Amino acid sequence: MATFLYRLGRLAFRRRHFVALIWLALLTLAGVGAVSAPAAGNTSFSIPGTEAQKAFDLLEQRFPGASADGATARVVFKAPSGEKMTDAGNKATVEKTVEDLSRGSEVASVADPYTGRAVSRDGTIAYASVRYKVSGMELEDASRTALNEAAQHARDAGLTVEIGGDALQTAPQTGASEVIGIAVAAVVLVITFGSLLAAGLPLLTALVGVGIGVSTITALAHTLDLGSTTSILATMIGLAVGIDYALFIVSRYRAELAEGREREEAAGRAVGTAGSAVVFAGLTVVIALVGLSVVNIPMLTKMGLAAAGTVVIAVLIALTMIPALLGYAGRKVKPAGASSGLLRRGRPARQPDRPNMGTRWASFVVRRPVAVLLLGVLGLGAAAIPAASLELGLPDDGSQPVSTTQRRAYDLLSEGFGPGFNGPLMVVVDAKDSTDPKASFTKVTDEIRGLKNVVTVTEAQPNEAGDTATVTVVPDSKPSSTATEDLVHAIRGAGGDIEAKTDAKVLVTGSTAMNIDVSQKLNDALLPYLALVVGLAFLLLIVVFRSVLVPLKAALGFLLSVLAALGAVVAVFQWGWLSGLMNVEETGPVMSMMPIFMVGVVFGLAMDYEVFLVTRMREAYVHGEKPGQAVVTGFRHGARVVTAAAVIMIAVFSGFIGSSESMVKMIGFGLAIAVFFDAFIVRMAIVPAVLALLGRRAWWLPGWLERALPDVDVEGTALRTEQPRHADPDERRELVQV
Repeated sequence: MATFLYRLGRLAFRRRHFVALIWLALLTLAGVGAVSAPAAGNTSFSIPGTEAQKAFDLLEQRFPGASADGATARVVFKAPSGEKMTDAGNKATVEKTVEDLSRGSEVASVADPYTGRAVSRDGTIAYASVRYKVSGMELEDASRTALNEAAQHARDAGLTVEIGGDALQTAPQTGASEVIGIAVAAVVLVITFGSLLAAGLPLLTALVGVGIGVSTITALAHTLDLGSTTSILATMIGLAVGIDYALFIVSRYRAELAEGREREEAAGRAVGTAGSAVVFAGLTVVIALVGLSVVNIPMLTKMGLAAAGTVVIAVLIALTMIPALLGYAGRKVKPAGASSGLLRRGRPARQPDRPNMGTRWASFVVRRPVAVLLLGVLGLGAAAIPAASLELGLPDDGSQPVSTTQRRAYDLLSEGFGPGFNGPLMVVVDAKDSTDPKASFTKVTDEIRGLKNVVTVTEAQPNEAGDTATVTVVPDSKPSSTATEDLVHAIRGAGGDIEAKTDAKVLVTGSTAMNIDVSQKLNDALLPYLALVVGLAFLLLIVVFRSVLVPLKAALGFLLSVLAALGAVVAVFQWGWLSGLMNVEETGPVMSMMPIFMVGVVFGLAMDYEVFLVTRMREAYVHGEKPGQAVVTGFRHGARVVTAAAVIMIAVFSGFIGSSESMVKMIGFGLAIAVFFDAFIVRMAIVPAVLALLGRRAWWLPGWLERALPDVDVEGTALRTEQPRHADPDERRELVQV
């Protein structure tokens, strides 16, 4: 592989015009496609195989036109102090509002509070239910405007009016902090390279890669039913890995220049060595992201595949566009240790006998491996302690900031009708095979009324054929509580007995039941997903490092990182630590998909640093150095670059903490803290300590396995047989003098 990539790098350097034209054409094509493509709504949230989804599908068949999955809105009214909603003036205002709400072309139905018994017992709070024909993200702006205007007219009449439901759902916004993250990355690159031009190359190529990836996602969003969160995730991952991969190629290029090679040769060797690490690092990220499809949640699968596609683009750009741009830059990109403006002309870049910080740190770790290992493991273990209190759930209006109308509507409904009113359960009774459907419906309602934690059970509402009915159940506890989850399981348990007696099937659905089913599905898939992703990456790393213990150490270190990161997420988003600093207005359960998502993404990113850092050690060991010295050599060449890459990735992920969407905010924080733990504690401390303790055993591989494995030559050993091309005397003087 090293030889192939070496030739690819030299070809891209020589044919730079052709390479640049190809990428420019792809960017233009993707941009045109994004601009001309129809607007996409939110991705359909279907969970195949769950009872809640089966019930939704049944409703679509038996209640055609009912828009079971359409957007909903609850317009909640509260009377002024001392008045009631049943007073004539207030009642007239509400009826006028209901009339205004029913005029929209996308409105399927509007329930009047007075005919639908939607007035609280004390008469101070009432609500009107609005159901739309399309989902919340597909609603036209005119429908949202009409909803807000109707509510405002009621406010002008003296009522307190708030709007709940998903009808006001909009695409998440990331805010200006994303730009700040990119700015921090630019500063780190300038410090690392000491040159604006060299620093600009990784940023430029990363933006090109993200532009192609996100534009392609936008162009295909309507056709493939991709949501707005998909493009945000692709941007997040694409920026981080795009900058990092380009950073490693440019750094190796400057190191090759410092050894006196001519620029085309240096570009080829940079792609042949660092490029090999980029390929395998990218493969681990792609495996982790594509592996999300085993969970069988379409939204998560699409997010993973889209982000994986962006990573593939980042790898290809690093291997081709970076050497092409280096060809354009020419002598403006200086060799390692030399940069205009930072060093005085005519003076060597650095005294050869003075070790850099990476060398000094690695030497310390090699001398004190046990102390460093224990300190690192204990520190991550302490950070992981909050993960033992992890509570999972999906966000609802109760998790919204108190400043939003959705949250205020949620609180008003809880005040007037009880906490369970915000998460009613919809029970679907399929009596098609029953000899007496009406008796089956009655049996279901009677059984549910006898269960604990039930406040209200409505009468069964049959369809026109009379073979299917819906029953609404209001719990006595809030939607995200354990008591509500127990009630869902109790109804489903009772449904088994009912089916045995009446041949009628009982299914529980609704947003609350759907959230419970999603959480259970994600929990069940976590261990198989972890085994699949870690297993495949373990095999890949055996091929890369030709060792059994090094990949095993890499996987165990990853587990420490992800547990510590989950602990930090629990501390901030569930316990409320530093919530003000993170702009977390409302704490609550951690999103159900967070653990499995973090496992996938963090594993891929963690293996990036493992590959980049340890391949340098492997290269030194293969070329004859002792194990301890190979560790120090790996840090001498790679520590500064890995540190810069980690800081850049942390900055990019932290930029998404400013998002208005709680899911994006939580993912941004979780990934940022996970990269911090993995790069600076696991890879920079635990990894060299373990390798120092293992010595030569770290690189042990059974003979039969060594013969069976393909030789991918990540170290670039085959490049030693290539005829070296050194710079001419004039250029060599320019390489060592600035």
